[in-house]
Amino acid sequence: MNIETLLNETRRRSLESETRRQFLTRCTTGLGALFLANQGARAASEGHAIGKHDEANPFNALPPQFRGKAKRVIYLHMIGAPSQLELFDYKPDLQKLDGELCPQSFLEGKDFAFIQGTPKMLGPQFPFKQHGQSGAWVSDRFPHFAKVVDNVSFIKTLQTDQFNHGPAQLMVHSGQPRIGYPSMGSWVTWGLGTENTDLPGFVVLLSGGRIPRVGKALWGSGFLPSVYQGVQCRSHGDPVLNVSNPENISRDLRRSALDTLKDLNQQTYESFGDPETITRIAQYEMAFRMQMAVPDAMDIEQEPASVHELYGTEPGKESFANNCLLARRLVERGTRFVQLFDWGWDSHGAGANEALNAGFQDKCREVDKPMSVLLVDLKQRGLLEDTLVVWSGEFGRTPMRENRGGREMKLVGRDHNPGAFTAWIAGGGIKPGMSYGETDEVGYSPAVNPVPLEDYHATLLHLLGFEHKRLNYPFQGLDQRLTGVKDARVIKELIA
Repeated sequence: MNIETLLNETRRRSLESETRRQFLTRCTTGLGALFLANQGARAASEGHAIGKHDEANPFNALPPQFRGKAKRVIYLHMIGAPSQLELFDYKPDLQKLDGELCPQSFLEGKDFAFIQGTPKMLGPQFPFKQHGQSGAWVSDRFPHFAKVVDNVSFIKTLQTDQFNHGPAQLMVHSGQPRIGYPSMGSWVTWGLGTENTDLPGFVVLLSGGRIPRVGKALWGSGFLPSVYQGVQCRSHGDPVLNVSNPENISRDLRRSALDTLKDLNQQTYESFGDPETITRIAQYEMAFRMQMAVPDAMDIEQEPASVHELYGTEPGKESFANNCLLARRLVERGTRFVQLFDWGWDSHGAGANEALNAGFQDKCREVDKPMSVLLVDLKQRGLLEDTLVVWSGEFGRTPMRENRGGREMKLVGRDHNPGAFTAWIAGGGIKPGMSYGETDEVGYSPAVNPVPLEDYHATLLHLLGFEHKRLNYPFQGLDQRLTGVKDARVIKELIA
């Protein structure tokens, strides 16, 4: 064998024995350079946007960019989009048009989920009255809420560009109609950390018997480190699946196993520097701490009977009332963002469960008392002043009665309307007892002060101490942010 052949054989054997780990460790160009460049850009962006997270504890509390008035958020989302025209946006002129054919000007160039042909106008289905010193209009479907209305401010002219539920829900919670972007709870938890590292910083609670159409994407972390995604908890059974140790596995044995796993992951991180490895370590450690802290925080049976009577809770069951009480227990223990999703508000009228003159009224009864008591409870405990409580759907409903195939249905319903919907906000630096924006005489489109979702998001972030353009993260060549690439305005009129 000549020298050249020998050298080639030596190189071949060397390459065959080279592991992927050795290759990546030694590589100073190509993939390695790309990784280092990405890490440098990420570090620069993080330094510009927020404080630096502790690698060993990505949940450590961080200061906001400026002194915000809110420290935490409880977001109440009514999945399916409740009709603002039956709850908060009183339109007496619409009542006068009830039963008349819809003007063609309302239909031209508009996309509807179901309406075809020429539908009839539909007046408010329930009586309205003004309440409190603010004189806010509230229908008789929310009698308990009417008593606390001076604590909230309404946005009557929210707008979205999505008229189907899934994309519209994503727009409300991530600022984008596509899966893969961080939810608001993830942005906030990434930006502020959490005040109690024994509990998840971002908790999700579901009621109504179903999860939202796009599922966990509504509380996903997208391109942010996965440790900042929402943790779904349950109001009955084990609060988190697998939170208990398996049979014959003691807490000491679990601790020993985690220590070994931590050492292995730490070695991997030191070799490659992948931040997701640190995320994995942090998630294992948090899960261990959660085994003690979560069952205690989620045990509403510890509350006195008087509290259960106020909220209308039923321990051991899944309910919106239980989740409202859980939200209070979580924020008072330091959880940063609590997201409640309540299914069942899609009021088309195609069936009894989704008709304004049937199922809609049941949903109103389910949420009216607990959401109202939540505001009172937070206020009495001194938590409302720095807790932002938000209520919304994903879009509004039409002033026209829904038809299917151009024919009127027996039950009463309204189609999707992305042009205008109502949200209310309380606490956390909001000016109480006011209404911002005004829709036209039938509640179809904004007449004064339209509020696109990016303005809505910018305002919520401002209350938490963030300038929305500076809360960003590099991804796909852009400094991505909750408010997207469009200009956004903080609604200063709403801020106390």
